[in-house]
Amino acid sequence: MFTPSRDEVRQFFCTAWKKHQERLPLAGAEVTAADVAARHPEYHVLLSNPDAALQAEWTPEGGAMNPFLHLSMHLAIAEQLSIDQPPGIRAAFSRLVQRMDAHAAEHVLLECLGEVLWAAQQRGGMPDSDSYLEKVLQRTT
Repeated sequence: MFTPSRDEVRQFFCTAWKKHQERLPLAGAEVTAADVAARHPEYHVLLSNPDAALQAEWTPEGGAMNPFLHLSMHLAIAEQLSIDQPPGIRAAFSRLVQRMDAHAAEHVLLECLGEVLWAAQQRGGMPDSDSYLEKVLQRTT
């Protein structure tokens, strides 16, 4: 399993964004990372300043969403959709896209994923993929 450090994740997104801005070739997950970043203009200044990105802190007490957590969750969603894991997530996403744009639909999946990850963290276990899919399916109706 690939477990990058906090700084490696931040550097990855900053590098992908820089390559995208400079129209340099992107490789592997950089393609998706740059696409996700492009859809989040509120993060462009941060992504363009790797030093600031590496130093910044976002805490729950501060009330701000960690941009790198948000972008990373988008990457996770893209991977889930590409391999239909958990099975049925791609069909559920397609139903959401019939009602809203794809980015908004991704945010629905992000909310559900966040709830399942939080619950797993609270109980000290693995995320429950059945619960995740169930939460998504509830939002498709």
